[in-house]
Amino acid sequence: MKSKSNNKYGKFSKKKFRENQELQNFSKKKTKRPDDFHRNSSKSSNNKFLVNNNDYEYQSKKNQRKSSKTSSEIKINLNNNQFPENNLEDFIWGKHSVLASLESGRPVNRIWCTSEIRSSEKFFILLKEIKNKGVLVEEVPWSRISQITRGAVHQGIALQVSYTKTLALEELISFSRINKTSPVLICLDGITDPHNVGAIIRSAEAFGCSGLILPQRRSAGITGTVSKVAAGALENLPISRVVNLNRSLQTLKDEGFLVVGLSEKAKESVYKFKENMPIVIVIGSENKGISLITQKYCDYLLKIPLIGKTTSLNASVAAGICISYLTK
Repeated sequence: MKSKSNNKYGKFSKKKFRENQELQNFSKKKTKRPDDFHRNSSKSSNNKFLVNNNDYEYQSKKNQRKSSKTSSEIKINLNNNQFPENNLEDFIWGKHSVLASLESGRPVNRIWCTSEIRSSEKFFILLKEIKNKGVLVEEVPWSRISQITRGAVHQGIALQVSYTKTLALEELISFSRINKTSPVLICLDGITDPHNVGAIIRSAEAFGCSGLILPQRRSAGITGTVSKVAAGALENLPISRVVNLNRSLQTLKDEGFLVVGLSEKAKESVYKFKENMPIVIVIGSENKGISLITQKYCDYLLKIPLIGKTTSLNASVAAGICISYLTK
């Protein structure tokens, strides 16, 4: 009996054991499914992330292309607007037009030409004579003239008209001493803004100065903008264009002129200056002021004392204040 019961119990236990094993295997399969789901979902999320990265790289490349286009467009706009203060009415281009205006003695501010035009029979001697009179003649490539004339058919030469005739420095010195014992001349060093040049010309003529000295390079010419801002003062103020500014200042010193420079770093105030003799007032640009080499040719460096928090003045405003005091 015991053996049967034992066998029965043993059979029952085997069945239970098998059932338990099947349940465990089923549970294991169930546990594996969420793991697989997580793995698959992580893979899919990683794939999505990769797609997003590719999209991001594509968009960044697209933006770079756009930015490169905009930068190139900006460069083109800057090149086209390099002469914003000059109207095309101030320019003459073409071989026959330029030759006719030069032979007629029309006042010229600046000339641009290619090397072929400059060495040609028609223009070589003529350009050399004009350069000796104080006109700036620049030898430039063809593309530069196309840029200045904004794509016109220029044939390799163009000029900028001056709105007044210029004098040689010796003529200006002799003219300034007519009916004046202590004439005042204005000299501009590196002022390229035509509005400032026009305003200084207007102040100089209004306060009775005898003339203006402009360097050929690093200075605005007598353009239409300068003439408009000067408001008629160009008709009554003689102007001289010089090749070398420092050499011209030395010539003026040899002729008995006192060279006075305006500088915000100077120690002496303009209101304490009381010299009564021929004076040359040197005015520098707003950014750099008078150059260091030019300062060595100045007998005095003067400043305008300022009370407020503003540390500097506009070049034409500072010139007007000094001219009004030094011409008394």
